[in-house]
Amino acid sequence: MARSRAIYEYTEAEDKSMRLGFLLIAAGLFSLLGLGCCWLRPALQERGGGSSANCTVLAVRQLGERFFCSFSCGTACRGTARYPCLQVLVRTSRSSAPALLHEDERQLRTNPKCSYIPPCARDDQENSENVTYKQKYWKEKVGSQPFTCYFNQHLRPDDVMLKRTHDETVLLHCFLWPLVTFLVGVLIVVLTICAKSLAVRAEAIKKKKHL
Repeated sequence: MARSRAIYEYTEAEDKSMRLGFLLIAAGLFSLLGLGCCWLRPALQERGGGSSANCTVLAVRQLGERFFCSFSCGTACRGTARYPCLQVLVRTSRSSAPALLHEDERQLRTNPKCSYIPPCARDDQENSENVTYKQKYWKEKVGSQPFTCYFNQHLRPDDVMLKRTHDETVLLHCFLWPLVTFLVGVLIVVLTICAKSLAVRAEAIKKKKHL
């Protein structure tokens, strides 16, 4: 009986393969749970409540108010600068009421009063020039041409986004890589068990032939 049990014991290499497989399975499961709770759920809520529409620019203006931003020009070089507030008012194909355009959900949360936040430069004048350039872009290049925008009529009826923060590609990768990790772990465990089973059977057949 002792010899029979010893035959089914895994070798050191097989034991390492089994541990690696179980580790990958656990990593895949925890990644799916973590991403689902912390990131994927709000992303799906954003997409589920949002819709796409065609937007047309109504007005482009700079407010007199300026906002602070943080810049970094090195390890020991940090500070704050200011930029003017640019507002782009649009009308959507779903509603005749004007709405404020934002770059994406992240920009909306950072500064819900403005449509654009420039890359923060140390010089306020450079920030103003970037905002003025964006203002000319919306006035002259876009003008009255319709473009695709996104909005959530239930959560933020007065705001629209130029692009979604969480697109299909990001959501796909959020699912794909933890799933691949989990499947690779399962494959390693299954192959190790099958290889051990075949080795045991081959050993048993070999012993029968010698009897």
